[in-house]
Amino acid sequence: MNRSFRPALSTILLALGTAVRWCSIVLAVVCINAASPLAAQTPTREPGDGREPIAPVPAPRAQDPRRLLLGERLFSDRRLSHGNTHSCLSCHDIGSNGASANAHDTPEGQPQALNTPTVFNATLSFRLNWEGNIRSLEEGIERSLNNPAIMASSLDEAVNKLRSDSEMVNQFRDAYGQEPNAGAILDAIATFERSLVTPGSRFDRWLAGVEDAITPEELSGYQIFKSLGCVTCHQGVNVGGNMYQRHGIFHPLGSPEPVLLRVPGLRNVAATAPYFHDGSAATLAEAVKSMGVAQLDRELTNQQISAIVAFLNTLTGIYRGEMVRPQTAVTGAGSVHP
Repeated sequence: MNRSFRPALSTILLALGTAVRWCSIVLAVVCINAASPLAAQTPTREPGDGREPIAPVPAPRAQDPRRLLLGERLFSDRRLSHGNTHSCLSCHDIGSNGASANAHDTPEGQPQALNTPTVFNATLSFRLNWEGNIRSLEEGIERSLNNPAIMASSLDEAVNKLRSDSEMVNQFRDAYGQEPNAGAILDAIATFERSLVTPGSRFDRWLAGVEDAITPEELSGYQIFKSLGCVTCHQGVNVGGNMYQRHGIFHPLGSPEPVLLRVPGLRNVAATAPYFHDGSAATLAEAVKSMGVAQLDRELTNQQISAIVAFLNTLTGIYRGEMVRPQTAVTGAGSVHP
């Protein structure tokens, strides 16, 4: 009797899959139809009126300075890797772009399956990793330690190494009132990563009301970015990082796996080449062009691409008094440095 009122599970899943696909197509069609040249080129508001889909990056939250200092030290400590050969800093260079210049980093000798995301502003995303399968900074740190292709270590191994260092033991006691342990290691590194935000971009100054913080071409690029519907996925404080989306809706976009991705944030995007989950786009212009084809089934003009790239350049923020900058392949991640 109950079976007559309950559709088969396969039928439900098929219906949901069809609905998702049609929603994606309808959204893309709406975005295309909205992208008239006039709307794309004409500014529609004064800066600072609070109605934009993008919000400014906040200043970093206050943190315990002892834990912050300890976390930064651990972030660059090679002993967290099994062979004492590399650290978190090896693939996440905070002196440049928070990532590397490589399509695929090789911390343990074998190329990573996916491009390394920047650690800058990671704390502002609702999930972490390209697959969006990590819910917290602490979880991400522990997974990296355990991953045989990244650190090939474990919290227990890290604890044993750090407890043999009397200076490190004293620093843990000062920060946490106890010797190195798994929970304190995760908390210290996560505390440091929460400080890795990059406010102060020119676009954020424009959002705050500084009208001349961006140029007319950059403002035009922002209007095109909105009229094409890019802000449907790339919005909020991180200009992304707060939802999932399929890639290659109309045409392939990089490697086919994973099918569903966490939408990447675009903060500092001008400094984080190469692009996409597989690092297949070498330049920002190439990435913008590919997104138009793959996600909108639309060939963007050179003028549109140039304007959007100009806008994306305004999203570069400030870390420790300096603008985030690209890393060079010569000192790229995956080499054996701190």
